[in-house]
Amino acid sequence: MITAQRLRRAGLATAAALVIGGSGVAIGAAATDSSASGTTAAAVVTATATPRPATSAGPGPASYANVVRQVLPSVVLIRTGNGLGSGVVLDRSGNIVTNAHVAGNATKFGVQVAGDTAPRSARLVGSYPPDDLAVIRADNPAGLQPATFGDSDTVQAGDVVLAIGNPLGLSGSVTQGIISATDRAVTEPSEDGSPAATLPGAIQTSAPINPGNSGGALVSTSGQVVGIPTLAAGSPQGGGQAQGIGFAIPSNLARDIATQIIDTGHVTNSHRAALGAEVATVLGADGTTGGVGVVAVTAGGGAERAGLRPGDVIKSVGSAQTPDTTALTAALAAAEPGDEVTVTISRASHDQDVQVTLGELAGS
Repeated sequence: MITAQRLRRAGLATAAALVIGGSGVAIGAAATDSSASGTTAAAVVTATATPRPATSAGPGPASYANVVRQVLPSVVLIRTGNGLGSGVVLDRSGNIVTNAHVAGNATKFGVQVAGDTAPRSARLVGSYPPDDLAVIRADNPAGLQPATFGDSDTVQAGDVVLAIGNPLGLSGSVTQGIISATDRAVTEPSEDGSPAATLPGAIQTSAPINPGNSGGALVSTSGQVVGIPTLAAGSPQGGGQAQGIGFAIPSNLARDIATQIIDTGHVTNSHRAALGAEVATVLGADGTTGGVGVVAVTAGGGAERAGLRPGDVIKSVGSAQTPDTTALTAALAAAEPGDEVTVTISRASHDQDVQVTLGELAGS
């Protein structure tokens, strides 16, 4: 299912300029005891089932209380030494999927279901920053209720969704919206020296996603998790968080990557295209970006087989211009391993086109 999700991406809509600091939405650890580093959680609710008959005049149900009661026991609050976020219970063994930026560099965690009087301990199973996903495991899984995951390939713009998580430390909070778009490619900002993560095929939602929601549940009206909220957009002018624009990792991708981490401790199949080169943004004398410089090529990789070499400057991949490494990452996120793409490079002040067969991004 994950391959189908990647293959059906229709286009590339890079939202890097919209994403706000750190990991999208962050809770500062200095605010309160329940504050933390960047996290965002949300739950999608597709309009496929009605929890109970509507009693109001407008369309749709009068209440989503039944959906919330069904999903809430599967959404946990995650605490680290630096902050908090949210997570979704995967199975009876206590495995919980969350964002890699929620886990951060921590290996030990405290997790709480809404209503718990005290956190239970958990430990890191594995993390995969390129997709901003991680799995942690509760030492005591008793009472943790696995969520029901839906098929994120079937969601569409206009579906009603709910975001369930722990914004600002408010345990078990719920917001409502719709799916605004699918198949977005969005780039999270870099943080603490980590490179920016570009998320292909992301779900855009109008359900408010606030600090502390990261890693939570985006669920349909039938109570199925269809996404893992990960970031909210900010104003391009730096005027704070934009209202009604948030992004979630599709549930099919989240479940696939999480299963690999649980089974092997790392990601063995990233499903993501790679150029096979170490690169860096080239800056002009005036400080503006001028393309992506090839620093080194991977032996046997697509770049080497196509004849790219250190010193080349990549100007575009296919129809996508690549003024910097973030743009290059976004272009590759829209492609599949095995695709043949036209790469325009500048070599010795002359532009030329090179056909490159893309490889696969290495796992964790």
